[in-house]
Amino acid sequence: MTPSDPTPAAPVGDVFASADRRRWIALAVVLTASFMDLVDATIVNIALPNIQQDTGAGFGALQWITAGYALAFAIGLITGGRLGDIHGRKKLFLIGMGGFTVASALCGLAADPSMLVAARVLQGAMAALMVPQVLAIIHVSFPAHERGKVFGMFGAVVGLGAVCGPLIGALLTQGNLFGLEWRPIFLINLPVGLVGILLGRRFLTESRSDTALRLDLVGTALLTVGLLLVLYPLTHGREAGWPVWGFVAMAAGPLVLAFVRYERHKARKDGSPLVELSLFRIRTFAAGVGVQLIFGAVSGLFFLIWTLYMQLGLGWGPLHAGLTGLPFSLACSAAAGLSVQKLVPRFGRAVLQAGALIMLVGALLYLWQADHYGTAMQSWQMVPAMVLMGAGMGLIVAPITDAVLSEVPVRHSGSASGIFNTTGQVGMALGLALSSVAFFGAVDGPGRAGFVAATTHALWWIAGGLVLVLGLLFRLPRRVRAGSPAQEEPGAPAAAASDPVAADQPALVP
Repeated sequence: MTPSDPTPAAPVGDVFASADRRRWIALAVVLTASFMDLVDATIVNIALPNIQQDTGAGFGALQWITAGYALAFAIGLITGGRLGDIHGRKKLFLIGMGGFTVASALCGLAADPSMLVAARVLQGAMAALMVPQVLAIIHVSFPAHERGKVFGMFGAVVGLGAVCGPLIGALLTQGNLFGLEWRPIFLINLPVGLVGILLGRRFLTESRSDTALRLDLVGTALLTVGLLLVLYPLTHGREAGWPVWGFVAMAAGPLVLAFVRYERHKARKDGSPLVELSLFRIRTFAAGVGVQLIFGAVSGLFFLIWTLYMQLGLGWGPLHAGLTGLPFSLACSAAAGLSVQKLVPRFGRAVLQAGALIMLVGALLYLWQADHYGTAMQSWQMVPAMVLMGAGMGLIVAPITDAVLSEVPVRHSGSASGIFNTTGQVGMALGLALSSVAFFGAVDGPGRAGFVAATTHALWWIAGGLVLVLGLLFRLPRRVRAGSPAQEEPGAPAAAASDPVAADQPALVP
């Protein structure tokens, strides 16, 4: 090509249109990844009876199939976000999505319960690399005036995942595609993951943080060992006859003190501890973390025993159980949207307290129904309790983050959000581990009646947890407004891109 014959430049409008199209395709990719994670966190419960029947898994293995994912996800969440800030969010997202896809294949091909548990742990660890990049990529890809619409789409995907997870699991399990029994609930991730990786490589834009915190691998290792010392004996203690070593492990307090001391050292050394301990001096944050931990435990325990009650206690098939859960999911989604848009701006903290109280009423109603109807419970009889529990949960889960972060200084919003989200996942793993005592340890006799009795016993635990949640909610701020003084410190740096929610959402304030 000669200088007198230059290549025509692309029109400016076409360049902007192409860039706009690329970021919307990128949005579809990261939202699909979020949907995969949400579905995989809920899809398994509905298939647990089939997994037990097909693989001969014991109750301890069934607990780890769900708790292993939640625990690995919780432990890796903060580190995954920091790795994206340091090495590139696109790179970590693609690594996480690729690993998640491989782990899904290993789950689907698992030859025994041990392999399935190991694959689920790997799946959770890969989700911890993938998921933290989603909001960060959205934040750097869209200008401030568009983020409200984009985060609305993200919220819709979250709600859709909550509704679709059990249904997809039920359809795939009961459909028994190609004679694979429960395995398609994991194998379905393969085509979705491969397409996501290909599109992500082409359309995602790389980004990093100029002020990324350093990794805290020692703190992560100490936290991992500490959690396992508690959760492993809880999960396996009943089947092992509650040996002495289990109680010794759970009482291993010195390791917790070692973690706290190391985190203080890490904060003094380079200002990047895994857990910013100074945040716990803020009353609302400390109380909110307590709410998140207990609420996560209540949720993990409830979803497990609810599924097992319907299938092992009432003898329903996966599809019957999945459809029975629809009123819960729809009520939860509707209440979540209503709480953020209408109720919390007007009534503040009282909305969360009403949510806990409504859930408590639903749990007690469900307890009475299970005890009264026994193995003769019908789906329509369960609807009132499910609507109450779903609506109550929706009133809590949507606005709780803003309530907890309202008094956190903006420079710590990323750390606070990471701790808060991690606590919820740890709580879920704790609730699943407690099912050894609250549910499996209370199975009274053989047959369906034994599982019904165990369900009523576990519901008392759930009711007790909700009472604690209700009490802790009184420690949160009362009212709501567009901004928080604590988040508007003079000279404070902008919130981290990896935590746009903390910076952009309204907050509850006293």
